[in-house]
Amino acid sequence: MLILLAFIIVFHITSAALLFISTIDNAWWVGDNFSTDVWRMCATNTSTCTAITDQFREYQSVQAVQATMILSTVFCCVAFLVFILQLFRLKQGERFVLTSIIQLLSCLCVMIAASIYTDRHEELHKSHEYSIEVSKGRYGYSFVLAWIAFAFTLISGVMYLVLRKRK
Repeated sequence: MLILLAFIIVFHITSAALLFISTIDNAWWVGDNFSTDVWRMCATNTSTCTAITDQFREYQSVQAVQATMILSTVFCCVAFLVFILQLFRLKQGERFVLTSIIQLLSCLCVMIAASIYTDRHEELHKSHEYSIEVSKGRYGYSFVLAWIAFAFTLISGVMYLVLRKRK
């Protein structure tokens, strides 16, 4: 039981770390001389960054991705705290339903964010407000980490739903 508990905790912390990295790091869309995310666009050859503001044509889509990624990260952290509390407060044989619900909300939020970005990436990167041409890029590792975090939060949410408290 202790090994299973350690695995669940490590799995959950890994999910949170993936969410933090994918939300914060500047690599959702990358090219040879730039990298961009949902916060800013950086030119790698001049080391200058431009914040993505309401001047950009698809700013509403970017804000939706920002909000859902932040919500996902917050839900994942809250789910971990609730799990720790439930570990000490639940009676033997009860399920971690509240933790599961919160973790599945985190999963839903990261899925919404990555889906919006996947759907709107062409329009996002055709904006003329960028200082350099960014339409000729590819998905970066932060975008991939967001999808991996989706899978991790889904698995851990289901795991919490199935898990029962034992001695």
